Amino acid sequence: MAPKFVAIILLFLPLLANIVNAQEPTIFDITKYGAKPNADISQALTTAWKEACLSNTSSRIVIPPGTWSLSQADLAGPNKSPIELQVQGTLKAPVGQLPNKDGNWITINYVNNLEISGGGVFDGQGTEAWKQNDCHKNKKCVKLPLNLSFNFINNTYIHDVTTKDSKNFHVNCISSHNVKFQRFTISAPGDSPNTDGIHLGRDSNITVIDSIIQTGDDCVSIGDESTEIHIENVTCGPGHGISVGSLGSNTAEKDVVGIYVKNCTFLSTMNGVRVKTWPSAPAHLQVKDLHFEDIIMDNVSYPIIIDQEYCPHNLCNLKDPSFVKISNVFIKNIRGTSHYPEAVTMVCSRTNPCENVEIADVDLTYSGNLGPTTTKCANVKPTLVGKLNPPICANMTGAQSS
Repeated sequence: MAPKFVAIILLFLPLLANIVNAQEPTIFDITKYGAKPNADISQALTTAWKEACLSNTSSRIVIPPGTWSLSQADLAGPNKSPIELQVQGTLKAPVGQLPNKDGNWITINYVNNLEISGGGVFDGQGTEAWKQNDCHKNKKCVKLPLNLSFNFINNTYIHDVTTKDSKNFHVNCISSHNVKFQRFTISAPGDSPNTDGIHLGRDSNITVIDSIIQTGDDCVSIGDESTEIHIENVTCGPGHGISVGSLGSNTAEKDVVGIYVKNCTFLSTMNGVRVKTWPSAPAHLQVKDLHFEDIIMDNVSYPIIIDQEYCPHNLCNLKDPSFVKISNVFIKNIRGTSHYPEAVTMVCSRTNPCENVEIADVDLTYSGNLGPTTTKCANVKPTLVGKLNPPICANMTGAQSS
């Protein structure tokens, strides 16, 4: 080999070494910080997290295989470099009250370039707490903790982990941008109260894909000021379906724009896809550009719902209409079975009727003995396309076929 060529190689070797080293994250194994199986690892995890946040190179916090007790964790940024939280084992929450009773179990705030992975489990151990949940009838009920609370996180990838049996919502993702949940499993019994899968609010560019969500409440719920939310190839059930709302109860609420639910399957859920807004409520906002497409409903109680008279437990009155404006709604290729005769419900606001609603190729059947498959419509004149079973909005005039 020519001496000149050898010299060039030697010149570039340090640069190549730096490139290789830059690709390998610094490992922060919690066992190096005193963590032991079946003992509280809160301090070890918090210390490892703080050191990782100060690292000038990418870092990986490792929770090895095994069962680990975690009383509570409040993990905050900012972080200097990307952080991966690799959960290989099972984390168990306290059965009873957390040390900070007003907090959630695991909270992660103000982080950029976060990854959560590892195939592990976040077990909220909520069975006993569910028995004490009386929030459906008691407005002063005890606040129960969420499994995972994400706030102000950006450019985040959460994948190949499970959250189960949360005492309250499984995941809260608030004021965050560019977050992706993939191969994300959520598991709780169908009768577990308020165990929503993923709740989103004031977010942008959120993706939930290739995931299984089984809960006692909404699989995914979408709050106000949410834009570009993509839910695709998700199996939901048991649960209450995928919901936009409820909206309208607070004057500070802002518009919801760009919701895409595609290639999803609903199994014996209470609802399929749903939009819900409060009547007699003060907020004026818009909900627009909603796309519900290529969806299978399997024994779903109420497959398609727009409900602008949402009033659970009769905690409101219907004297005044909803001031939320719903427009640009596209419902396409929905097929399967309905548990009850009323397969499609679109009850819009009488002062702000729904506009530019298109329904195409819907085939929903009901095989029970309570009568034929029906739809219910008010204050909406949808454009109807393709095969529609049952006939959509047959109870009113003004629907447009094409």
